[in-house]
Amino acid sequence: MTSGPHPLSGAAPETPAGLARFNASQDSAALAALHEVCASSAWGSKLLAQRPYATAEALFDASDAAMAELTAEDLAEAMAGHPPIGRPKPGDPTSSREQSGMSGASEELKAEMLELNLSYQDTFGHVFLICATGRTGEQMRDAVRERIGNSPEQEREIVRAELGKINRIRLTRLVEEESA
Repeated sequence: MTSGPHPLSGAAPETPAGLARFNASQDSAALAALHEVCASSAWGSKLLAQRPYATAEALFDASDAAMAELTAEDLAEAMAGHPPIGRPKPGDPTSSREQSGMSGASEELKAEMLELNLSYQDTFGHVFLICATGRTGEQMRDAVRERIGNSPEQEREIVRAELGKINRIRLTRLVEEESA
């Protein structure tokens, strides 16, 4: 799959370094990189099978399509790769960066989030998942309060959409990386 000439210059757009590296990498390395983006093996396999990607947008579109096809079990596998809000994985810069809105939260807010996370998990059987990038602790708290009253079916589709947003952010970082 090749892209056509750039409409202004007549030259083909340059493939971002990270995307070129992802396209050229061994299947095992590419799958490992995809697993860092999303823990669903079905999602990763679908994206791997469609390499090479001409553009980052083609990769994002494939991600969105694969996300739309995930079963409830695939979504559960994807969610298992995410720590609860307010408790990023120790030593994991990605979850710390994504949850930075909770880092400066008061102890009261952190305790409330823990309680809400546990209640949500009791209700739905999985962690509360939200695209936390750019959100404050209060916004995340308000979201879990609002969503805890959803039906399991409503919540599964919200989780699917939130995972899609997270995957796009993480894929953007992957394709824009200058070096491995």
